[in-house]
Amino acid sequence: ACAGRRQRGRAARAAMAGGEQRGAPGGPERVALKKEIGLVSACAIIIGNIIGSGIFISPKGVLEHTGSVGLALIIWVLGGGVAALGSLCYAELGVTIPKSGGDYSYVTEIFGGLAGFLLLWSAVLIMYPTSLAVIALTFSNYVLQPVFPNCIPPYNASRILSMVCLLLLTWVNSSSVRWATRIQDIFTAGKLLALALIIIVGFIQIFKGNYEELTPSNAFNFWMTPTVGHLALAFLQGSFAFSGWNFLNYVTEELVDPRRQVSFSMNLPRAIFISIPLVTFVYTFTNIAYFTAMSPQELLSSNAVAVTFGEKLLGYFSWVMPVSVALSTFGGINGYLFTSSRLCFSGAREGHLPSLLAMIHVKRCTPIPALLVCCLATVVIMLVGDTYTLINYVSFINYLCYGVTIIGLIVLRWKKPKIFRPIKVNLLIPITYLAFWAFLLIFSLYSEPVVCGVGLIIILTGVPVFFLGVYWRNKPKCVNRLIESVTCWGQKLCFVVYPQGAVGEEEEAPSARSQRLASETAARK
Repeated sequence: ACAGRRQRGRAARAAMAGGEQRGAPGGPERVALKKEIGLVSACAIIIGNIIGSGIFISPKGVLEHTGSVGLALIIWVLGGGVAALGSLCYAELGVTIPKSGGDYSYVTEIFGGLAGFLLLWSAVLIMYPTSLAVIALTFSNYVLQPVFPNCIPPYNASRILSMVCLLLLTWVNSSSVRWATRIQDIFTAGKLLALALIIIVGFIQIFKGNYEELTPSNAFNFWMTPTVGHLALAFLQGSFAFSGWNFLNYVTEELVDPRRQVSFSMNLPRAIFISIPLVTFVYTFTNIAYFTAMSPQELLSSNAVAVTFGEKLLGYFSWVMPVSVALSTFGGINGYLFTSSRLCFSGAREGHLPSLLAMIHVKRCTPIPALLVCCLATVVIMLVGDTYTLINYVSFINYLCYGVTIIGLIVLRWKKPKIFRPIKVNLLIPITYLAFWAFLLIFSLYSEPVVCGVGLIIILTGVPVFFLGVYWRNKPKCVNRLIESVTCWGQKLCFVVYPQGAVGEEEEAPSARSQRLASETAARK
């Protein structure tokens, strides 16, 4: 039945927050998001989203700001350590508030609707579409490199191939959660194998005695004296390379066994505890391998470090490196699509986005409208936006969101001290993370005031949208009829309905359930 029909439109919107549409007793299997993400796929989502094209292309960002090989390697290890601190905080939040949506769901639960909406607004408007566009363009550039070996691939060819890749993966994610997770598993394994090849070749170089740049006397031979500002920029480069460590929290409801009563025996924290140390190990030893083949000056002059490494040491197999970058970015696009669509789905379920985005396909149980919105937003950014300029604003907004969410963990400890927490980290962990976060944020505001200012403006443009679209309940009947008509049309086009069995329905408190049912009854009247 079309939930957008006029006589049921308001009831459907009221029920949307619970994400529920009951089936008839004895009817077909309930329509709901399927729990098909096991531990291996959960690890693949984290690793696949963290390891993109950066480690293959430009680790020189850290090196050029540190002034020495040794200090650059220390920054890479520290970046992994800070990501680990943040992921421990997100593990507690993920099992305490077991909702899909990640940062958005936690900020909404702790700080209220406006704060959550502003985070959602910036993520849907610019953060994830821009990141997806950059990854897709990197993919197309490396695929087209053999066709245009002596020049940059044409603008139109790069855009068209990027869109084909994006549309293909949108179709895959719309067709089956299992297909999407299998693609993520396969391509994550592929990029780890490529990095393993680099690390193994690096160890062979070390055994041959080619490690001059790694000896203490050379590793800490500074060609420039780094200032506090330089170290902050280097740390920012390193920490951004680890971005994506929180993406599993966006799909909590689709995890097999996201939370058990036995502490640390759960897939969400286990996947985090496996993935972050593994990525830190891989990043650090990949950089060590690079320095066995290149001097710091050679690395700084290279636009694609892994390709240069392959050309110097792999001989006939040097083609493996550009192929690895293409495969890595293909898996990254899939991971971003999978997780960002769940953010749209969660926002719509809370009433912060159009209700159509909270619906899933009646047979495939995939959030097709949310996937289409993510795909369309990325295509628009690709066509009309200066993608590589926008990514500077994205980095600031992303980092700001991390800190606000972890502040929320401390606030939640104070507001709800007795809430059930299967995992409860030591308070020193969020405090230590926030100390690093505050240092980098203050330095960013000081050194890049324009970038940070534009980032804040992008976030604040969501305030009037919130009050007009969400807070203003008594809209004119013509507006409500238009919304209901568009929702009904979208349902028929995508063959979608509200999912049955709300998140946390089994655990919902009696008072919350009675309030929800009362609001639905009032809406029907």
